[in-house]
Amino acid sequence: MSRTEPDPPAACPNCGEPFATPRPRFCPACGQETRLRPPRIGEFVQQFGGAYFATEGALWRTLRLLLCKPGELTRLYLAGRRKHYVLPLRLYLTISVVVLLLLRAVAAVSIEAPGAVQIEPAEARHVEIDIGVGRAGLKDGVFYCRELPAWMCKRIQRRIDVEPRFFAQEVEQFGLRFVSNVGSAMFVLLPAFALWLQLVYRNRRLRYTEHLVFALHVHAFWFTMLALGLTDPPWLGALAGAAVPAYTLLAMRRVYGGRWGPLLLRAVVVSGLYGVTLALALALVALVAMLS
Repeated sequence: MSRTEPDPPAACPNCGEPFATPRPRFCPACGQETRLRPPRIGEFVQQFGGAYFATEGALWRTLRLLLCKPGELTRLYLAGRRKHYVLPLRLYLTISVVVLLLLRAVAAVSIEAPGAVQIEPAEARHVEIDIGVGRAGLKDGVFYCRELPAWMCKRIQRRIDVEPRFFAQEVEQFGLRFVSNVGSAMFVLLPAFALWLQLVYRNRRLRYTEHLVFALHVHAFWFTMLALGLTDPPWLGALAGAAVPAYTLLAMRRVYGGRWGPLLLRAVVVSGLYGVTLALALALVALVAMLS
């Protein structure tokens, strides 16, 4: 039995504006299409990619500016030119999610690669986890725990005492769990980076959220360079690593202005504070990954 097409509406389903005869293609009041039908898969693809991923779409326009003109996206956003570019938070989330998924895939492949080392029972007498702020493990079958809280040492010891060989195998999965939790650390690192910028640029009288826009753009670039660092040619990874400090300095100069001497001093202070924050955040991520 064939389906019959419903009669076309006499008024706009969206705003109720009556249609003239002949019926227009679009509602003269709200602009919605007058010929409605169930959506097709191709339309979803077009809606998702047409404006966002098209050659002249907002994403590519934003990426070109992000990669080629350090700080220009932030400068334009703060100047009020926002319509033709992806908003800072959306840009950061898009890039960071893609790169973190890529990192997770790389970590999973390296762990599950053929020929991975098999841990024998005798080898389980030597297990160590180093998380930067401290380390714990087995040496000749004897448990040790250094520079970690007592409650954490006891928890690690309980897990090792249950089955040392099983715990040693869990160590192999540590990298995958660590990468899975890195995204959570960014909820601390990003606001902290903006806070350190506000601290060293107090004389600019910018609001915290304006520094946060700069932090989002800079971190989006850093994640892009991280993705390049995961590629095969080693020289490309080295180039991406060298681009990070150079890009950040140029971005700071374009957004905040000032002479190079004070700018470099401010950059050193921000780098030091951010480095401490980064170390603490990654240590916390490592602890969560180890104890989860």
